[in-house]
Order: sequence, then structure tokens, then C-alpha cells
Amino acid sequence: MLRIPPQVMGLMERLECRGFQAWAVGGCVRDSLLGLPPHDWDLCTDALSEEMVRIFSDFSLVRIGERHGTIAVVLEGRPVEVTTFRTEGGYEDHRRPDWVHFEKDIGADLSRRDFTVNAMAYSPRRGLADPFGGQADLRAGVLRAVGEPVRRFEEDGLRILRGVRFAARYGLTPEEKTLAGMTALAPTLASQARERVFTELCGFLPAARASDFQVFAPVILAAVPALGPSWGFQQHNPHHAFDVYTHTAQVVERVPPDLPLRWAALLHDVAKPACFTLDEAGIGHFGGHARRGAEMAREILKNLRAPRALEEHVAMLIAYHGVTRDLGRLQSDQPLRRLLRRLGEKALRDLLALDRADDGGKGTQSAPDSFDRFEAALDRILSEQPCLTLKDLAVSGRDLLDLGFPQGPELGRVLRMLLDEVGDGRLPNDRQALLDRARAWSIS
Repeated sequence: MLRIPPQVMGLMERLECRGFQAWAVGGCVRDSLLGLPPHDWDLCTDALSEEMVRIFSDFSLVRIGERHGTIAVVLEGRPVEVTTFRTEGGYEDHRRPDWVHFEKDIGADLSRRDFTVNAMAYSPRRGLADPFGGQADLRAGVLRAVGEPVRRFEEDGLRILRGVRFAARYGLTPEEKTLAGMTALAPTLASQARERVFTELCGFLPAARASDFQVFAPVILAAVPALGPSWGFQQHNPHHAFDVYTHTAQVVERVPPDLPLRWAALLHDVAKPACFTLDEAGIGHFGGHARRGAEMAREILKNLRAPRALEEHVAMLIAYHGVTRDLGRLQSDQPLRRLLRRLGEKALRDLLALDRADDGGKGTQSAPDSFDRFEAALDRILSEQPCLTLKDLAVSGRDLLDLGFPQGPELGRVLRMLLDEVGDGRLPNDRQALLDRARAWSIS
């Protein structure tokens, strides 16, 4: 028996008391059977939308999907979608049904769904409806399309990427025909709205394992075509045992399941094939791939309609990846202090996580000592409560104005110079010492 929240149960009882069936359906049933708390609850019923509007007239309703039989009832600020049983016609655009036909049977409604693990419904009065064996597939860890896989994916190409997400999140292995259908129809992802592809990838990446990138390679490469050249691209370098794509998969799995970090791991070597050179000894090099990769990542994420903040953070991580290994080898803390002032602690912690994963994902002997030294130095510097930003300085722009500095860019330049003096240890963060240095500059 599923534990349905009392408020949702109240909606179901309203429908039942008026002679209609009410079922919890889809993801909430799947997650409940797995012992996971459902993210949201969706209901289906044989009531038509106009009947639902009357039954739930005392609730706030969202009626955008009414033409297709969906009414959202707002419960405590969150919508619960209630949809009439339906079947659907062809999908000429691989996204939306050409027509919708309302039904009176829950089995007909479940037959239109994507995967068996999502094609289950539960009614407190009638029990579990599972005509396609979704519960057995869940127990066996199998991802199986409902009906003929090619037909399912021809209807809506985004189902292919959803399948990749489900497989990663729930540890499912696609059965043979389902995987063949996903692979064959992967090119239809090109016709999907970029923001929908981005949303699915954001659901996949935090759960992704390196093995998922091999099993679903055609789908992932269709979703992010810029990764195509990395497939099978040999690095010809003694520090790398894997091709670029396989290495990328290893790095994604090894970074923490934080979305910006996972995106940075996915795209950190996207420019390697374009930057590849081979020296006289037959050793491969990738000069400038970090900077070029940051530029490519910006374009990829912009095309996917990603939030600007995510785009900026990912591009920064890619542009600087490798720096924590290099700084960890130095005897002086000064370059680290400068980078800390430029990027901030959060960025450096993320860079360290990315670089550790990058090193560990090479398939050769790693060298974690430099990362340990970098982390120790970072911790030591932060324990000193260093002056990292202009707000930390013991003087302000007003103080410099009082000294006679003009308002404008020159004021900011002098403040940043003072910050560098303090950060590099040439001056104490003392008001009088800073004013004296600024006065000396103004005189000279």
C-alpha cells in the first residue's frame, strides 16, 4: 500500500465520491515502490476536465493544459496535476501528439506511457495497476519501453534522454530492444527544444556513472554534439590510458554530484581534439585546450539555454582546470593568494575537486601530493583571515577621495593596487599604512 499524503488523498476521495475513478500514476508510484519520497504526485481519472473544474471549484486551479485533459489543483502552493485517461495519436514533430482521445480505462492510459517503470498506477480502492510489468522490472533493475520501443521514441524523442536519466538515477539496465530503439532514434534529439534537452541532462549528470557514458554514448553525443570528436580520440600521452571520451566519463563520475562541477567535468576536455599536436617523439600535446574549452563550453551552454550563472561558473572552472596541481608544486604561497583574491574560496574548492577527478580519471598512476599541498596551503591562508576583497580593506573609496583622488576608474585601480599590496604581504591591512602608500602614489 502506498502512503499518499492526506491532501492528495482528499482530492482522490472527492473524485471517487462523485462516481469517478482516481489513481496516483507514474513517477510517484515508481518512487514509492522503491521506498523513495516522491517529488510530486500526479493523478489520473475518467472525469473530463470540465467535470474536474466543477469538483475542485473551491481550489485554486491552473487550467493551461485543460484542452488536453489536465487540470492542476494547487495544494499549499504546489500543483497536483489531475489528467483524464487518454490515448494519443501520432507525433509528427517527435514532441507533441497530433490528437488526444479521452478514455474510461486506466489500462489504455498506461499504454501510452514511455517506460514500464513509469506505467503503473495505484488506487487505494483498487490496488496497483501494472499491465506491463513495471514492478518486476524495477525489482530486476531493467529499463524497458512500453510496447514497441521505436514507436515510443518516434512519438517523443525526448523520451530517449529521459530513459538515460532514469537508468542513471535508479541503476537500471536497458533491455536489448529498448537500447536499440534509443540508439536508432538518438538523432531525433536535434529536433527537441534545447532547454528541454538541458533539463534532462541536468537530471542525468548528478547521477551519472562512467558506465552510463559507454552504454548510452550515441544518445549523449546526440544531445551534446560538441563531444563527438572526443569519441575514440587517442591522446598519445603516457599520462593518459584512455581516449578523451572515456577519460571524460571517468572524471564526471569522480567529481562530487554537484551540477556545476558535473557540467565542468563533462566539458573540461571538449577542446582537446581541436588543440591536439604530436611532437617528434610521438607524444600528444593539447596546448591551449583549457582556454579554448572554456569558450566552447560557453557556446554549448548558451545554446542549451542554461542559466548565465551556471555558464560563467563552468567556463571559469574549465579555463583554470589544472591550476591547483601546478600551484601545489610551488614553494611560494603568493600565486595561490593572488588566485584566491581573484576567484574566491568556493571557486578554488571546486577547482580542486575537478583537478583531483581529472588526475584520478587518467587511468595511470596519479599524483595526489600536489593537491594535498594545495589544499593545506589554502586552509592555512584562510585561517589567517586574509584580505581577499575590497570590502576587507581598511580603507575605502571615500578615504581616497578625501586624499584628492578623482572619482572614476583611477579610484578603483588604486584600491585594487592596495589590495594586491596587502594580499602579497608587502603592506599590513592597516588604515594609516594604506593611506600613506596611496598618498605616496598620488605625489609620484
